[in-house]
Amino acid sequence: MTKLELMMSQMKHIHILGICGTFMGGIAAIAKQSGYRVTGCDANVYPPMSTQLEAQGIELIEGWGVEQLELKPDVFVIGNVVSRGNPLMEEILNRNLPYASGPQWLADTLLRDKWVLGVAGTHGKTTTTSMLAWILEHAGLNPGFLIGGVPQNFGISARITEAPFFVIEADEYDTAFFDKRSKFVHYHPRTAILNNLEFDHADIFPDLAAIETQFHHLVRTVPGNGLVVSNGREESLARVIQRGCWTPVELFGASTPSPSGGGLGWGNGWQIDEDDIVYLDGKPQGTLQWDLMGEHNRMNALAALAAARHAGVPVAQGLAALSEFKNVKRRMEVRGTVNGITVYDDFAHHPTAIDTTVAGLRHKVGTARILAVLEPRSNTMKLGVMKNALPGSLKDADLVFCYGANLGWDAAASLAPLGNKAVVKDDLGLLIEAIAGAAKPGDQILVMSNGGFGGIHEKLLKRLQGL
Repeated sequence: MTKLELMMSQMKHIHILGICGTFMGGIAAIAKQSGYRVTGCDANVYPPMSTQLEAQGIELIEGWGVEQLELKPDVFVIGNVVSRGNPLMEEILNRNLPYASGPQWLADTLLRDKWVLGVAGTHGKTTTTSMLAWILEHAGLNPGFLIGGVPQNFGISARITEAPFFVIEADEYDTAFFDKRSKFVHYHPRTAILNNLEFDHADIFPDLAAIETQFHHLVRTVPGNGLVVSNGREESLARVIQRGCWTPVELFGASTPSPSGGGLGWGNGWQIDEDDIVYLDGKPQGTLQWDLMGEHNRMNALAALAAARHAGVPVAQGLAALSEFKNVKRRMEVRGTVNGITVYDDFAHHPTAIDTTVAGLRHKVGTARILAVLEPRSNTMKLGVMKNALPGSLKDADLVFCYGANLGWDAAASLAPLGNKAVVKDDLGLLIEAIAGAAKPGDQILVMSNGGFGGIHEKLLKRLQGL
């Protein structure tokens, strides 16, 4: 045991900087469940995360005041919202007090003896992690988990258990201001899902090759007796594997056999046909029966089934679990229906996710009109890196409404290829009026954002009641 690991094993009180983020809030919850005293601070301490944490007996402090040093925790756990210049962080550094990033602390204290199942990818991490955790739960394996959303089968986003299995959403975003590696390199998964890989996070990655390098670093941490479950449709992931892999690989979704010489354990892998029959190496395993929409969710299901099988869950049992799977909140979640108009909430914020989400809804509703409502809120979208891909990603929508405030680019110009079916407003109230003015009974309004979008869902439903 290293000096750092020994120190962490003896810690009983942690103080978390940036505690109200989903990931750090999840760490707070499972640390509390593990017997730690947990305190924390953030710039904005507000519901729902604040109430969830306070209900668990976690003490919260607003702001970054240096008086928090008087708490004298064993270690300060630093979220990646914290940067140099933060007054509390500066004083921690000045006094040479012990600190660690959230991922490092989690890995070294709570995951050391766990069979970690990590789910990485540009899209679908939260949904696939939730599917995998639910399959293991359904099989009686009682897994711990840390998920960047609230899976409705559980009603919570994080828990720790005595069982050996821990399922984690393995994010490629950087760890902390002092550790620019991706979070997922800390988790050392025995089972790793590589769900897909596209360019994203333009605020920290210069290009796709830089992200591929981080995924390569993740693959390097998976042991030889582990398993890498990789999307066989992604050339980017093929390049990652070809850079070096010392672990058996199972592909899912590939339309053709795997390339020869691709590494240990390559085979035809996991497939699903148009009748939702699942195959492994060409042999039928059973039928996927559920209500989720979209090809992306079929791929998510294959990945989850493969990873669960590695943990000992037969495919038939995994399929039975998925028949009872309830999607994560904010994944095509129906927020209400008024006057025959249905309003959905979805987390999609990258053009590929937008495309697959709209396509999934189109498959479900047939010829009904889809009104797509978009807030380009992520750092990548705000920078305008993906702006030229937006019109194509919205092709299946009948009308498009975009919130154009706070962008570094002209949303109206970018959506001009959509012609008069695109409306851009910089004022949320005017955007809601435009949507309500266009909506008709039978319409499907799909709201897409990775944030709260100013409470547009309830405001829009209320406005529609007046039609």
